[in-house]
Amino acid sequence: MIVVSACLVGEKCRYDGNSNRCEAVVQLVQKGEALPVCPEELGGLSTPRDPAEIVDGRVITRTGNDVTKQFEEGARLAVEKALTAGCTEAIVKQRSPSCGCGRIYDGSFTGRLIEGDGFFTRLLKEHNIEVLTEEDI
Repeated sequence: MIVVSACLVGEKCRYDGNSNRCEAVVQLVQKGEALPVCPEELGGLSTPRDPAEIVDGRVITRTGNDVTKQFEEGARLAVEKALTAGCTEAIVKQRSPSCGCGRIYDGSFTGRLIEGDGFFTRLLKEHNIEVLTEEDI
């Protein structure tokens, strides 16, 4: 079983109320091989919501609100669901402060990328779940 970012399945759970539908991921879910989760919604954040980026280890919205606790809780709940379902792999949305893998936005809200992982991805890796992005498939 594979845990996947819900936005990749076409769920409109992105910060702006849209999705990042990826047909390859949709097919995995349709075959019953993947479990979609949105850590940000699981953490209690609404959709749509202010864009957020990681700044000095905290998740800060463009308007300056600290939503780190929601990101931490969402990541914890999403990993719990993945482990309960027996997931050993993940496909996540690149660059997100939750799901980014290897590259995330730098916290300046200018689109500049830096090395790093989102909160959900870090926790997946801590639980030895192999993480890929939609760009890898």
